[in-house]
Amino acid sequence: MNAQEVQYITPNSLPPDIPQMTLEEFLESDLEGYEYIKGELIPMAPTSVEHGDISMNLITPLNGHVRANQLGRVYAPDTGFQVGDRFLIPDIAFISTDNRPTDRSKAFKVPPDLAVEVVSPSDTLNRIQEKVFAYLEAGTQLVWLLEPRSKTVTVYRSETDITLLTRNDTLSGEEVVEGFTCQVAELFE
Repeated sequence: MNAQEVQYITPNSLPPDIPQMTLEEFLESDLEGYEYIKGELIPMAPTSVEHGDISMNLITPLNGHVRANQLGRVYAPDTGFQVGDRFLIPDIAFISTDNRPTDRSKAFKVPPDLAVEVVSPSDTLNRIQEKVFAYLEAGTQLVWLLEPRSKTVTVYRSETDITLLTRNDTLSGEEVVEGFTCQVAELFE
C-alpha cells in the first residue's frame, strides 16, 4: 500500500458493524487494530519484515536495559495510549515506573514517556509529523523516528529541539531512559 492508498475511516464511512464513537467510548470498547485521531478510526496496516527487524533491533536492547535497571516497562506495537484527544499505537513505547497505571487491563490513559515510530512505506510525512507533535503536546518527553530508507533516527524533545542521527551516531535514552545507548547502525542491520 502506498501513501495515496491509505484509507481513513471517517464517522460517515464507518463499516456498518463499527458504530460512531467518541474517544472515551473508543477507549472503553474492545475494538482493536485502529488508531483514533480527531474522530476518525485509522486501521493499522500489517508491517513489513524490514519494519519488524528494525523494531526488534531496538526493542531487544532497550527492554534488556530497562528491566536490568528497573526503570519501568517497554511495550510492543500492539499497546495503545491516549495521547491528548487521540488514541495512538506507537511501534515501541516506554513508560517509567512512576507513570505505570495500577489498572493494566485497559489501554494507557497517559502518553508514553518515550514513543518510537518506525516509518513505513505507507506513512505520509504529514501523518508522521502530526503523531510526533501530538505525543510531545500530550507530555511525551522523547520521540524517536526511525527512517529505514535513510537509516537515520530523528530525536524529538520538543517542537524546536530536534536532532538527526546518522549511522555513525549513538542513540541515547538521555534522562528519559537513563543509561541506555545504542549505535544507530545496529538498528538497521
